[in-house]
Amino acid sequence: MTKRILSGIQPTGSLHLGNYLGAVKNWVSMQSEGECLFCIVDMHAITVPQDPEALRRHTREVAALYLAAGIDPEKSSVFVQSMVPAHAELAWILNCFTPLGWLNRMTQFKDKAGKKKEQASLGLYGYPVLQAADILVYQATHVPVGEDQKQHIELARDIAGAFNRFCGEEFFTIPEPTIPKEACRIMSLRDGLNKMSKSDPSEHSRISMQDDLDTIALKIRKCKTDSELLPGTVEGLDGRPEAKNLLSIYGALVGKNLAESCQEFSGQQFQPLKQALTEALNAHLLPIREKFVELVRDTSQLDKVLLQGAERARSLAGPVLVEAQKRVGYLKIPSAK
Repeated sequence: MTKRILSGIQPTGSLHLGNYLGAVKNWVSMQSEGECLFCIVDMHAITVPQDPEALRRHTREVAALYLAAGIDPEKSSVFVQSMVPAHAELAWILNCFTPLGWLNRMTQFKDKAGKKKEQASLGLYGYPVLQAADILVYQATHVPVGEDQKQHIELARDIAGAFNRFCGEEFFTIPEPTIPKEACRIMSLRDGLNKMSKSDPSEHSRISMQDDLDTIALKIRKCKTDSELLPGTVEGLDGRPEAKNLLSIYGALVGKNLAESCQEFSGQQFQPLKQALTEALNAHLLPIREKFVELVRDTSQLDKVLLQGAERARSLAGPVLVEAQKRVGYLKIPSAK
C-alpha cells in the first residue's frame, strides 16, 4: 500500500515555535516519503468557543505557515477540514461504533474540561472520534503527532478495528502514529514542565512566528533558567527542564541531537547558549516569517491553494465515505438519467 500521511493544526491563536518545530518542520521532510495531506482543523477548533472573524483569520494564517515553511502544494494537499463534508459524515458513523468507556479514558478531555466537565460541549467530548474520521476517511497509513496525541491515534485504531469487525473485512486502514524523536515537544520558555501553548496568558512563554528579531532576542534573554552550569551529557539534564528545553530547541534548529547540543555547551553558563539560540532562531525563522507575512497580506494565493487542496481531498474522501455508508446499510437510490 502507498504510504499516505495526514496531519493538521488547529487555527486557534497565534502560531508559535512549538507548532513549527513540533509539527510543520517535520512534515516538510515527509513530503518525499509518500502522499501527504495537511489540513487546518477548524471543526476541532469550534469544540470550544471561537470568535468567527478571528477563526477565519487564523485559518489562513495556518495555511500561510504551511506554505512559508516549505509545504509544497504541488506535492501535498493543503486544505481546510470543514471544506470536506466527508469528515463530519464519517464521524457520525464512527460515533456509533465508539463505546462511551473508550471516550471516558481520553485524558485530553479531562485536561481541557477541568472542573467544568458538565459545561463542556458534546463536540469537545467527541473530539477524538472526529479526529479518527479525519484519518480514516483518507485511509491514512501514518499520522505524525506529538506525544500528547498518541492516545487519540490509538483510539482511531480501535475504532477502525471495531468497524472492520462489524464488516467482517479489513475495510479501514489501521493508521500508525509517527512521533519524531527530537524536539517533538517544545516547552514553555517560562516553565519547562509545561508545553509551549497559544493559550498561555504570558506572551513571553512562547516564540510567535510573527515575532521580530528584537522580540525574539528579548524573550530568549528573559526565559527561565537555573543557576547550574550546563551538563555535557543528556543524563545531566534530569531535573532541569528549562535547560533541556533550550538545548532541544537549539538542536532542532541547527540539526543536532540533544547529546550533541549538551557537548557543545558543556560546563558553560546559560548566556552562550541563549546567544547561540537567538542567532539560530533569527537565521531559521526570518525567511519563513517574510514569506508568511507576504502570504497573509495577499490571500488570493492562499485561497487558490486551499480550494485546490479541498478538491483533491474530496476526491479521496468521497469514495471511502460511500463505501462506509454502504456497509452500515444507508439506502442509496441511483439518480435518474
